[in-house]
Formats: sequence, C-alpha cells, structure tokens
Amino acid sequence: MRMSELQFDLIRREVAALQGKSAFYKKKYEGIDVGSLLSREDFEKLPFISKEDLRDAYPMGLAAVPQEQIVRIHSTSGTTGIPVVIPYTAKDVEDFAIIMERCLRYAGVTKEDIVHITPGYGLNSSGIGFQAGVERLGAMALPIGPGNTDKQLKMMMDVGSTAIGATASYALVLAEEIAKRGIRDKIKLRTGLIGSERCGQKMRERIRNELGIEYHELYGLTEIYGPGVAVSCKHDCGMHYWDDYFYAEIIDPVTGKVLPDGETGELVFTTLHKEGAPLIRYRTHDLTRIIPGDCPCGSRYPRIDTILGRTDDMVKIKGVGIFPGQVDCMLAEIPLASSEFRMVVDRDAGKDVCLLEVEIVPGADPEDAETILRRAFKQKMGIYVEVKAFPVGTLPRSEGKTKRVIDKREY
Repeated sequence: MRMSELQFDLIRREVAALQGKSAFYKKKYEGIDVGSLLSREDFEKLPFISKEDLRDAYPMGLAAVPQEQIVRIHSTSGTTGIPVVIPYTAKDVEDFAIIMERCLRYAGVTKEDIVHITPGYGLNSSGIGFQAGVERLGAMALPIGPGNTDKQLKMMMDVGSTAIGATASYALVLAEEIAKRGIRDKIKLRTGLIGSERCGQKMRERIRNELGIEYHELYGLTEIYGPGVAVSCKHDCGMHYWDDYFYAEIIDPVTGKVLPDGETGELVFTTLHKEGAPLIRYRTHDLTRIIPGDCPCGSRYPRIDTILGRTDDMVKIKGVGIFPGQVDCMLAEIPLASSEFRMVVDRDAGKDVCLLEVEIVPGADPEDAETILRRAFKQKMGIYVEVKAFPVGTLPRSEGKTKRVIDKREY
C-alpha cells in the first residue's frame, strides 16, 4: 500500500522525536541520521523491530513518555518467553476504544445490541478493549470473560446476548455445547467478532452455521493496541485495517524486502498516533497480503487478507517446512473432513514421524477417510504421514487458542 503524504509526515515527525525522548529508539537508531528521512525509500531503510527487541525492553523500556503520563499497562502472556509489556497513555486508551468501536460497527453492532464478551480481562488487552469499544458505541456490554461454559450459556439465554466476541476455538466450543443441549432456539446471537487465532474456512463455516451468526474476522495484537486493528465487513473478503492509525507493509520474511500489493508475506506495522509505546516497522510474524482494489462495501479503508499463519508456526517434518494453515487449506478441499485437526510429531529410530489426527463428518467411513487424507497430504506437502480419523467432537477443545501441532521431539 503506497504511503500517503499524511502518513509519511506523521512517521517522519514521530521517528525524529523518538530518537530524542526514547532510550529504546535512541539505541535502535544509533548511527542512523533519522532527521534525513525524505522519502518512502528512506523509511524502508530503517531497521525492523522484532518481538525479541520488545522482550529485551522488559518491563518498561518501551515507554516513550514519563511514567506520570502512563495510565495503564497490558502485556502478552509470556508463555513462550519473557512477556512484552505495553504502556498506554490516556490518548492511547481512547484511541483503542475508537478502533474497537469501528470494528463493532463494521460487524453491524448497534446501540440496541447486547455484546457477550468472552476474551480475557486483566493484563490481557482483549476483554477490556472489547468493553471500551462497546461502551463507546453505546451498546450493552456483558463482560463475562473466558471459561465456565455453563454460566456463559445461561447468561447468553437469560440476558439475551445478540453479539459475541470470542476466539475461534471458544466460539466453536459454545456452538457445539448449544447443539448438544438443544437450546439453539433460545439463543439470540446474530453477529460475532471472532479472532485471536488463525481459523480455516471449514471452522468459520461451522461457527457461522452452528451459532447462526454473521461471522466477522477480527485481527489485533497486544503490541499495537489489542483487538481492533482490522475486521472483515459483511462481504467477508478480507479485513479492513485503519490506515489513519497504522501504516502496513508486507515483506519477504527472509530478505526483508517490501513486496507489492497482492503478494503474500509478513505483515509489518508502524503506529501513527501511539504515545505510550510507538512501534516503527514492527514485524508481526503474521502471513497475509494487502488486497488490491476496492471492497464491495464501499469503505475507503484498505484490506489485508485472512491470516494464513505465522512465520514462527512452521514445523519441520522430514526436512519439509509445514504451516498448520496449509493443512487447513488441504482439509477445505476434502468434503469428508471436518474443521478440527492436529499434528503429533515425534521421532522413531532417529527419524521424524507424524500422525495427522482429523475429525470427519458424520457418516464418513474412517478407513476411506484415512486413505484419502493420507494421499492428499502426500500430494500437497510432499511427505508421508500416518492419519487417524475421529468422529466430530473427539479432539480436545480450547477456551483460548487451539494448539494444532504437538511436537514431542527432543533436540
């Protein structure tokens, strides 16, 4: 997406200011004359920021304002390392609410709706971000948070929730529980903002059909604000992102070269108004593309495609790099496969072995399904794996993000 004059002016001023007021950027840009940024080409010579950079700044090294201006912090979970702590100013909190309100409006939420908020609260930015957007819009927030499915469904029925925010995995859990309990006629949901993890076409269709909602894909990351960075409209052809708040680039994840619109690569964001922890050329690790052209909805905001996966999600099996998203795409072409799968990778006699566990639709023959899936995996991925077919509902479900790869190998 070509950088506008307004975007470049905002970035140029921000970069120049940050080198003087932020220890993080003073170190990052050491030896670089950031005052001489005259073009987009100059901007693209600036170094990227990685998640490792943010972890190294723990706990408050990212702060670009004095502590008395910081009104809140959020952080990543830290399950894979040191957490990333993001400070917010009062303006950051307000902007977070603004972009979440936009997402809700694009999902058709109005003041008459009751929004069932299942993402987590606390240091996680998701729940409070949803709530701020709902309240800014003027709808009713039901801030129930994650887990306790019995209570979720009771409140959903008793209060009459009409919209829902959830991870794809937990939306599927709720859909399956509603079907098991035979309470579909008591559920009033009509729209949902579903995100936080990659979700394949079959999983989206199951959530859409079984919950009876209009499915809107929601994208965000704590490092930027939280949820609300992008959302799909009713036409479901990519996610609109707010280019008055972020500048997006797509790069080759290996070379770092900026790719043209339409080509798939790693998404890189630069914040345009963030005060507490501005990010310049932050590598998200998320794989997508900028969709050229206009959306049928008429929105002026550009679009990124559905997230295909993450550069750090790749697992090497028998020397071949495989992304869970590739398996999703393969299953989408096989009618007897349902949405849920996982790969269990191990070693036997020093060699990689992989078991692909897949749920199949009711009525499908397990042996036939295993043969078809085995052949498809070999054709698409180039390697042989064992396959085990299961009835729908057999594989583990998650209230957060589903773990698609179980790697038991010891290195």
